[in-house]
Amino acid sequence: MTELESDVVVEVGDMSFYLHKFPLLSRSGVLQRLISEYQPPSDGSGGGGMCTLQLDDIPGGAKAFELAARFCYDVKIELNALNVVCLRCAAEYLGMTDDYAEGNLIAQAESFLADVLANWKDSVRALEACEGVLPAAEDLHIVPRCITALASKACASDAAAWSTHGAKGASIDRDALWNGIGSGDTPRGAAAAAAASAMDWWYEDVSLLSLPMFKRLIQAMEAKSMRAESIAGAIMFYAGRLLPGLNRSASFSNASFGGDYGGIAGSRSATPRSATASLSGTSDGDQRYFLEEIIALLPTKKGVTSTKFLLGLLRTAMLLHASPLCRENLEQRIGAQLEDASLEDLLVPNLGYTVDTLYDIDCVQRILDYFMSSMDGLGTGYTSPALAEDGSQLGLPHAATPPTVAPIAMVAKLMDGYLAEVAPDTNLKLAKFQALAAVVPDYARTVDDGIYRAMDIYLKSHHWLSESEREQLCRLMNCQKLSLEACTHAAQNERLPLRVVVQVLFFEQLRLRTSIAGWFFVSDNAATATDGARLHHPGNAGAIVPKGSAVVDSGVAGQDEEVVMVTPEGKGSETMSNVKARVSELEKECVSMKQEIRRLGKPRRSWSILTRKCGFGAKVQQAQPAMSGK
Repeated sequence: MTELESDVVVEVGDMSFYLHKFPLLSRSGVLQRLISEYQPPSDGSGGGGMCTLQLDDIPGGAKAFELAARFCYDVKIELNALNVVCLRCAAEYLGMTDDYAEGNLIAQAESFLADVLANWKDSVRALEACEGVLPAAEDLHIVPRCITALASKACASDAAAWSTHGAKGASIDRDALWNGIGSGDTPRGAAAAAAASAMDWWYEDVSLLSLPMFKRLIQAMEAKSMRAESIAGAIMFYAGRLLPGLNRSASFSNASFGGDYGGIAGSRSATPRSATASLSGTSDGDQRYFLEEIIALLPTKKGVTSTKFLLGLLRTAMLLHASPLCRENLEQRIGAQLEDASLEDLLVPNLGYTVDTLYDIDCVQRILDYFMSSMDGLGTGYTSPALAEDGSQLGLPHAATPPTVAPIAMVAKLMDGYLAEVAPDTNLKLAKFQALAAVVPDYARTVDDGIYRAMDIYLKSHHWLSESEREQLCRLMNCQKLSLEACTHAAQNERLPLRVVVQVLFFEQLRLRTSIAGWFFVSDNAATATDGARLHHPGNAGAIVPKGSAVVDSGVAGQDEEVVMVTPEGKGSETMSNVKARVSELEKECVSMKQEIRRLGKPRRSWSILTRKCGFGAKVQQAQPAMSGK
């Protein structure tokens, strides 16, 4: 602008700046010292006596120095959240303090930086900019200041959102709905969406940070007592964007189940703003390091991290051959909350070096073992197996089950489904199938239809099993806990051993006799207490009385007596007719089985021993006079 010839050349990297001494001397103490100490080369190659300085190590490089030089020439420069960090570090490097000029670059950069840290978006951009000048930014405490500002804002917002939408969510829902009818303009789902948005609005912004910065930010949030649910949500969102294989199923269950992994549970889906945010182009070693760091960063509190997400991490860890300690950590976390897992996520493909089975059975068994050990004795102490069996036989309603039974009952149902899915694998050994099925105790299952289905599929796919192996497998099932449909199927199942079929028929008939005996007992008590007159009152619908006002003995009916179920509609004998038909059908099946065994050449004595050992023959003979009616 002054058309004066330059007398100073400042070289920064591969760029040269032709400047003048006076503006630089009036602002920068470092440039003042360098210019005064400059000695031209003795070989005469000093460029005509021009002072040449090398500043290759200035923070921010040529761009930061250009801004500083413009400031020295009093040229107006535009500061923003992305360049203020580099400019502040460059000003510190050049020694541009107020000792040389009032309102120098250091003071002005600090003032602007304070305004930047008061805004969330600008603080995130400033923290991103610290990556390029990290050593200098650390020395000037810019990185800790950015992290503290972000952590404080996120924690304050999370606490406010939780107090508004979380603690008061019940009252909001009651106001929104009255007897199922909306009473306000805001739908109930909109309130839940607003609550979720108020708590996870910052996830996407911090996902643009590098792993070291993100890790330090999460640790600062934990130090400020942010809720573990919010921290876990941020980590899941961050990992979902940077691990390329996490957002899609690593298993091959899609073909058989028609589902995929989908997005990360509990987080919002978003398109990355920067292509460099993904690790898809990095090596397996880098992805393995990133995965292990993410796992170590997850909160240890049970239930705050989605089980679906943990299983996705486990599949990725197996694919990347992560350390055994890392996989063990994931398996323990999954085992602690296994009741929240879904079947398709539990089908982890076998990615080991020695692949025997289609799915990793050993991994699931370890997870199941961790679940049983995490019950802290509740898996064996909160209810007795005898009580569970009595309740199932007497038909107690499921509502009478203690609340603590719910997790282990859910896991039992989950494992029955898992066993049914892995059973068709012909490489699955009988011992491994039995070991996995036996981990869940018998009393955890209210009915054994699920384990029966899995056993039947296994027997169908492993038709070469011997009779003794089939009997050994069937010991996993409790014949007393099969439903009527399962009993009907088992009675006609040719894959089951004969002994098991007989037990199924016996317990089915025993169950019917017990029910009928209970009905007779109620009828006897009612007849004794009321003289028969009260039994015809409309309020006594469902009572059982003997025909002709005769008192029926408990469990035994005469030849000329008929049990009638009195109902308001007058259709009393329908229930007992069905019972009689079922008992008659079971007796015919037993007779048919005896005849079939004799026809195959089996000696009669072997059948007698078998029936006597099961207690079946005597029960049938006793049941015939009691069950037969007109």
